Amino acid sequence: MGGGQRRTTQNQTTSSASSSCWSHFWSSALRTKPLGSPLEVAVRTNSGDGLVRRLGMFDLILLGVGASIGAGIFVVTGTVAHDAGPGVTISFILAGVSCVLNALCYAELASRFPAVVGGAYLYTYTAFNELTAFLVFAQLMLDYHIGAASIARSLASYVVTILELFPIFKENIPDWIGHGGQKFLGGAISINVLAPVLLVLLTVILCRGVGESAAVNSFMTATKVIIVIIVIFAGAFEVDTSNWTPFAPDGFKPILTGATVVFFAYVGFDAVANSAEESKRPQRDLPIGIIGSLLICITLYIGVCLVITGMLPYYLLGEDAPLANAFTSKGLKFVSILISVGAVAGLTTTLLVGLYVQSRLYLGLGRDGLLPSVFARVHPRCHTPIHSQVWVGIVAAALAGLFNVHILSHILSVGSLTGYSVVAACVVALRLKDKASSQVSSSTWREGVICLLIVACGGFSAGLCYRFSVSIVFLVVAVVVAILAMGALCFRQVYADLPGFSCPGVPIVPATCIFFNMFLFAQIHHEAWVRFVILCIITVGIYAFYGQYHVDPSSEETIIYHRMSGEERTLDGFESTFLID
Repeated sequence: MGGGQRRTTQNQTTSSASSSCWSHFWSSALRTKPLGSPLEVAVRTNSGDGLVRRLGMFDLILLGVGASIGAGIFVVTGTVAHDAGPGVTISFILAGVSCVLNALCYAELASRFPAVVGGAYLYTYTAFNELTAFLVFAQLMLDYHIGAASIARSLASYVVTILELFPIFKENIPDWIGHGGQKFLGGAISINVLAPVLLVLLTVILCRGVGESAAVNSFMTATKVIIVIIVIFAGAFEVDTSNWTPFAPDGFKPILTGATVVFFAYVGFDAVANSAEESKRPQRDLPIGIIGSLLICITLYIGVCLVITGMLPYYLLGEDAPLANAFTSKGLKFVSILISVGAVAGLTTTLLVGLYVQSRLYLGLGRDGLLPSVFARVHPRCHTPIHSQVWVGIVAAALAGLFNVHILSHILSVGSLTGYSVVAACVVALRLKDKASSQVSSSTWREGVICLLIVACGGFSAGLCYRFSVSIVFLVVAVVVAILAMGALCFRQVYADLPGFSCPGVPIVPATCIFFNMFLFAQIHHEAWVRFVILCIITVGIYAFYGQYHVDPSSEETIIYHRMSGEERTLDGFESTFLID
């Protein structure tokens, strides 16, 4: 009897402990980060030091352009043109329109939220919950890490190409230094020395301070934009309009498929949102930086597409270096050299901004306790998160130096698509309110979120139907279901009006963003879907065993986010917005 009672008691204790752990997990996972009163402007950091507000409106625009104009304009144009023909221009326009809609959502949240680091992670933490925010961070971060390593390899290759213009280096630089890499174990390991060296140099620049890195980014971005403009004007005189006929040689489908590819050439404007804590006038300048940089990129992409498809028949364009090939074929080799210099500048700024964004995201999670506090430390003299920046540099250098990261390129962009979709959903969720009250009830909020999920599922289903050429009936059904969900969002919900910049057409514009992003999600390689699921499982595990026990929103050690008042928005300098405990 006694043994049976003890076993029963032990089982009850175990069951109670398991129930307690499960309850604690969900109570933590569903926790949100509330915003303070608009009149409160104090921000406490656990390091005693804050980032410095040095970035003006022009710096933010260059930051966005620097993050976007890179391999896309020098490589992707030729790859897509081989399938879409001169219609590649339409592909870039369609992708640009989609990104503008996403940028409008980012711009509203950047204007509405406190001027602190976090971007999509912070928006999700406030609009939805802690676990979802952590999942968004993880998906974005893997994209950033692999993307940085891949760009570093491409940059190393272009640097070697320029060095080989000098006779002393021509054919004397081994593969393991820059071109591709020295392969081992059947290509699983690919040694490249120059790529990690370049990453180390950029990491040092970023550690020295945002002023120094912004100066390098501004110079390199201005250089590549000037080169691209020269290329457009020089190529315009060599255009043969007969090369634009037929404009869509294989119909509209390759153009739409091309839009799903070139969409990722615009990714980068979200970097502006992650620079909020270093912006002088964030509530005014962040929306301008986000939308302004994107419009500049769209204009440059369209100009380049029209020029290269007009200079050469689309089927003769090289896939690796279409711009250089087009000008070389016209006997303008000096322009090809200029293009190589522009490619180096473009890839350098893309890499620089990518490393910058990663460190700021790690900083935000370190402050909140989801990651070790070492990531939250800001250097008292340089005012940069050196530990986060060094960690980001080490990871990227290891990937770029040891692996052929181009093989992993087809699992990229999952984080960007999911992150952009969640940001669009945040706009709707944070605008919801009851008809008779300025607040939102749980039932109203739940209904709104369910409608957003239906829109996302409709977009993904429509994308699958399009990808696998399923009967048009199923595609139409998916689109109709998504439209009905959008109708419910329009006619069954009420939305608050906000001061400052507001995304127009809420909820239609954010819902359309979600639909199209999920449509694109269905087009990417199936291995990317596997990566999405596996990373989600790993992230939940990390949160369950570490994150949930170290986050304490009520702690004095945790940063407290507040909106800025209208009076404070006009002041420059971090002293006006940071009161250090």
